[in-house]
Amino acid sequence: MKKTFIYSLSMYFIFSIYSLNMSAEIKLPAIFNDNMVLQQKTDCAIWGKASKNAKVSIITSWNKKNYTTEASLDGSWKIKVATPTAGGPYQITISDGKVLTLKNILIGEVWVCSGQSNMEMPMKGFTNQPVLGSAEAIAFSQNPEIRLFTVKRNTSLEPLNDFEAKWSLCEPENVAEFSATAYYFGMMLNKKLHIPIGLIHSSWGGTRIEPWISEMGIKNFDWVKIPEKTPVQKLSPQIPTVLFNAMINPMLGFNIKGVIWYQGESNRLEPSQYQKLLPGLIQNWRNLWGIGDFPFYYVQIAPYDYGKDGLNSAYLREAQLKASTIIPNIAMASTMDIGEKSLIHPSNKEIGAQRLAFLALEKTYKVKGIQAESPVYKTIKIVNNIAKLSFDNAPMGLTSYNKKLENFEVAGADKKFYPADATITKEGIDVSSSLVKEPIAVRYAFKDFVVGDLFGLNGFPVSSFRTDDWEQIN
Repeated sequence: MKKTFIYSLSMYFIFSIYSLNMSAEIKLPAIFNDNMVLQQKTDCAIWGKASKNAKVSIITSWNKKNYTTEASLDGSWKIKVATPTAGGPYQITISDGKVLTLKNILIGEVWVCSGQSNMEMPMKGFTNQPVLGSAEAIAFSQNPEIRLFTVKRNTSLEPLNDFEAKWSLCEPENVAEFSATAYYFGMMLNKKLHIPIGLIHSSWGGTRIEPWISEMGIKNFDWVKIPEKTPVQKLSPQIPTVLFNAMINPMLGFNIKGVIWYQGESNRLEPSQYQKLLPGLIQNWRNLWGIGDFPFYYVQIAPYDYGKDGLNSAYLREAQLKASTIIPNIAMASTMDIGEKSLIHPSNKEIGAQRLAFLALEKTYKVKGIQAESPVYKTIKIVNNIAKLSFDNAPMGLTSYNKKLENFEVAGADKKFYPADATITKEGIDVSSSLVKEPIAVRYAFKDFVVGDLFGLNGFPVSSFRTDDWEQIN
């Protein structure tokens, strides 16, 4: 009996010590793991959980520096570590008495890649919807300097502290499942800059922009209904705030260089609202990340035949174009030339991604010699019944690559548009029609589906545009 008691007591103490050690074990959010990329040359925040009031230390292998802090009563802790210029691989050792080591860490440039299905579309494609050239791209994708991180789909009415995801190596089996737009963007940055690139992919096909904005941000738009905080079994991903809460909030504080965004198709019926919501989302994310006006580059939705019902999607493209002028350090990549009439997901994902990368290389990384923006309509002047258009962002002029311009229309006071002849000049474009004796307005490629045929000499297509501000017509 006595031996049994002593044995039981011994096991109790052993179990207690084991439980204490287990409770003291460092716990990190998913974004901090083996194979991760940390933003170079920053004070990079690392945070997690430990036992209450535990002494937490971090040792970074690149400088052998020891950082320490004390966990709060609930076990929360945060430490900022200084990251060097790009390089690696490195290790980070975290301890509160029990040691956790993060391995194979790179220091480089970190970009968040978000939006709806055109960002989500993986390199392997969707069912019956291919990514052009994906077989070769996947086969030769092995790159030790690129790391991939995909956030699992989730929704929440309240901001979450973590999500389900992990850092993966850039190798064929992982690239096949990864966002094509994000991969091609990162690959081009790595090829030019010769430094590690971390790509954090968080998107959900078919979603509107409102779910990607926080409650604080969405309150600025009185037409958006903020959801009640009542528990439900399953939340629609279309409810305002729920994707921000579950798929963006957990990474706030993780140092990034910038964001690329591909979304808008699901908001095409409310272009005037989208023109305000997109800058609102950008400012919302910037405010909450707390690292200044980081670069935000986005893809304009491509032309596509949405059918006769609903509003011409050219109005949404117009809203996206106008949004690029509202707040600083943002820019848009046009895809007027790669839309497909029957596929809402253009198969040529590399072109759109390259245009995002060109924007980043010119504007963020200050690579000289690059002119990364498409020409943009500037002014109209009527001279002898000819509409003379001028353009910004066209230092070397415009081109149609020796093809006839087919997408211009003109209208007179009756507001009826007719096909027009268009000629490229040194000053811009001359537009006229024998059917409109006194033109007052011009539109270019202002339709759901159209193949853009006007370009800058950098090869980037001019967005659809109109010179009028007449009421939208279905």
